[in-house]
Amino acid sequence: MGRLFQYAVGLSDQEATFSRRGFHNGDPVLRSRLESAGRTFISGYNAALSVSKIAALERRLEHIEEELRGFAFEGAATALAILDHLTPWNRTRLRSFIAGPAAIHIYMVHIGAGWAIARLPWLQRSVEKCLSQFDPLLRWLLIDGFGFEQGFFQWRKTISEQKYPAPLTGYARRVFDQGLGRSLWFVDGADVFRISNTIACFPANRHRDLWSGVGLACAYAGGADAAALEILRTAAGNFVPHMAQGAAFAAKARQRAGNPAVHTEMACRFLCGLSAEAAARVTDEALKYLPGDEIKEPAYETWRRTIQAQLTAEKLL
Repeated sequence: MGRLFQYAVGLSDQEATFSRRGFHNGDPVLRSRLESAGRTFISGYNAALSVSKIAALERRLEHIEEELRGFAFEGAATALAILDHLTPWNRTRLRSFIAGPAAIHIYMVHIGAGWAIARLPWLQRSVEKCLSQFDPLLRWLLIDGFGFEQGFFQWRKTISEQKYPAPLTGYARRVFDQGLGRSLWFVDGADVFRISNTIACFPANRHRDLWSGVGLACAYAGGADAAALEILRTAAGNFVPHMAQGAAFAAKARQRAGNPAVHTEMACRFLCGLSAEAAARVTDEALKYLPGDEIKEPAYETWRRTIQAQLTAEKLL
């Protein structure tokens, strides 16, 4: 079955190259770094297709370099989510993964599961039903993952033509834009000037969420030096709180997984005015203010907005 799945839905390492994707081919060092992240995702994805036991998958993923390991868990979650939908007689793979070795990578795993929505068209016709099977707060990360996948693989449609997938409406479009913003870090080759110009071409009401995604990708994937971070902060203008919230999300994802990175620390210092550890704590504190229901707004948006407000109130931005 593993060979069959590899043949049917496996991914080649070449899918992560800038030349295959048609991304901005700027700084070769940055390109190499981002391609490594993409190849690690694919490595985790293909590993999950080729083994039948979660324990065996865990052993494979634990051999991956710690700083990049989150991308491998994200890829593995994508594959497991796809397999769950392709084999209705066995739909427990992703759930077992989340309950087991992927618990510390919970944010990356939910994002990875969102790729399945992009890869399986019938899921797009029932997005709400798909989301209902996940944690009420973190389920929105699936839409973030959907947005990233569409930006990465369909950037001419979602970035150049600025089109949303037809099934998405309401708040889902905002979270889609956060994922789309993350993809800009790859599509524009971490070139902060190009990223700023790309966002400026979008309608004004989409800027806040795109900047949030840029902050998340910048802090998690890395590639920006101090000078680039200063430029990015200036370019974000009124949307610095949104970009800082994205960076804080990245800090929390790395803190929970126990895979800190120097570039995450530096990004948080510049974008949040805090250490990565302190930025992660802000996301935890914000969880205390989540609503008991979601009549006025989704709890995920309350979480994001509270983080932005706290960073701003403390005059850190």
